[in-house]
Amino acid sequence: MTDMATWRSTIMTNMIQKTLVSLSACALMLAGAGSWASENIPSHIQAAVDSVDRPQTDRERDATRKPAKVLAFAGIKPGQTVIDVFSGDGYYTELLSRTVGAQGKVLAHNNQAYLGFVGDELKTRFADHRLSNVEQILSEANNLNLGNEVADAVVLVLGFHDIYYVADYWPAVDEERFLADIHRALKPGGALLVVDHHATPGSSTASGNSVHRIDPAHVTATLNKAGFKLERKAEFLENPDDDLSISVFEPAVKGKTSRFVHLYRRR
Repeated sequence: MTDMATWRSTIMTNMIQKTLVSLSACALMLAGAGSWASENIPSHIQAAVDSVDRPQTDRERDATRKPAKVLAFAGIKPGQTVIDVFSGDGYYTELLSRTVGAQGKVLAHNNQAYLGFVGDELKTRFADHRLSNVEQILSEANNLNLGNEVADAVVLVLGFHDIYYVADYWPAVDEERFLADIHRALKPGGALLVVDHHATPGSSTASGNSVHRIDPAHVTATLNKAGFKLERKAEFLENPDDDLSISVFEPAVKGKTSRFVHLYRRR
């Protein structure tokens, strides 16, 4: 009996030790997967963000946008061709331009409605031949005209919800056609970065119109149907104090919203 008890005790001890080791390994892997500290950021990206030639107004937005982490997460590399869809005032366009370098290219897309808000800012940003590797594209969402298999990556930052925006100055967007144009523009295996404001989980696409937010679960399901596979996601732009039920333009949350960061791959 004593021998049997000793054998059982030894077996249990070994099992517990193996379990603890497995749990520790899992914890380390999870910590690594969720870690986007400065040592994870390639030097070419850090150099782009640190460039003294960037506008001061852009640099002041870096603290909440964390562009170095976003670009590292997306895997943007020198020499790539990247399309910035709904590029707005060009905050990310400039960062992408500096990241891909002289051998790379950035296509900065806007529609007419966006130009109504940022036209003067873009004139300043592109004055005196700044960002010579950037080509500006003006086209409506239902006819992006981005080309066929031209891009290594597409970035859509704070713009996915605009697919569902409705206004007199904003033509209704055909979701399927819009995403098909992006899919077509990417090279096989190309990356699609999506960053947007969190909506209340389970909310409909109407949130894109009412509060300028979108449920990330909807984004993933929609892009899956459009030929994209979710590769990874990050939480470094999340803000647990954000009120997901109010507009992102409300003073209480403006510039401080909780945002999801997803990377998809063209199938």
